[in-house]
Amino acid sequence: MQVMDFGAFFQSQTYLLLDGAMGTQLDEHGFPAGGQNNLIAPEAVWAIHRAYARCGCHALITNTLTMNRITIETHNLDVDVQAVNRAGAELARQATEGHQAVLGNISPTGQLLEPYGTYRESEFRDAFREQAKALTEGGMVSMAFTTADKGGRTIMGNSSGECAGRLTDAGADVVGANSGDLDPAQMATVVSLLRSATSLPVLAEPNAGSPNW
Repeated sequence: MQVMDFGAFFQSQTYLLLDGAMGTQLDEHGFPAGGQNNLIAPEAVWAIHRAYARCGCHALITNTLTMNRITIETHNLDVDVQAVNRAGAELARQATEGHQAVLGNISPTGQLLEPYGTYRESEFRDAFREQAKALTEGGMVSMAFTTADKGGRTIMGNSSGECAGRLTDAGADVVGANSGDLDPAQMATVVSLLRSATSLPVLAEPNAGSPNW
């Protein structure tokens, strides 16, 4: 498996092509969207990763969206955090056959911090740390932290520029925006805002449209 050194990559390449959606592809294979398929339908997950790899993308993203302890427990999913994340990492790695990099996908919990919700910041940190550790044990060396909320802002109202600045200061290699409710034209506006807020490479993953489930 390749290690994605973003600095070195962009010295020789002007763009990075990632894979596409996982949830809609799982639906076409007859499975509900979700990381639990890493354990109950690994062949389907591998096949989707492999199809994207064969299309020539530079990197795959693991099927581990929402597979942190808080989301798993609040949705009453019968899934082991370590097992599902390790499996997700291993399936994506195997599908590349050593030709693409793989990013471990870590997403929000779907919950709010105090005083708006019931969770403490330390609980969020513990959940993300646990997921990152499991992904690392599965072979991940790079992580993709997704997804924010609607309209180019987080659920708490943080602007894309503010987020880009904070992430740059925290040591991110790349910042960007993905899916959500942004169409390609709206995504272009967000990308422009991000570029004005950071010197890092900017990632854009717009939706072609909302899926029909």
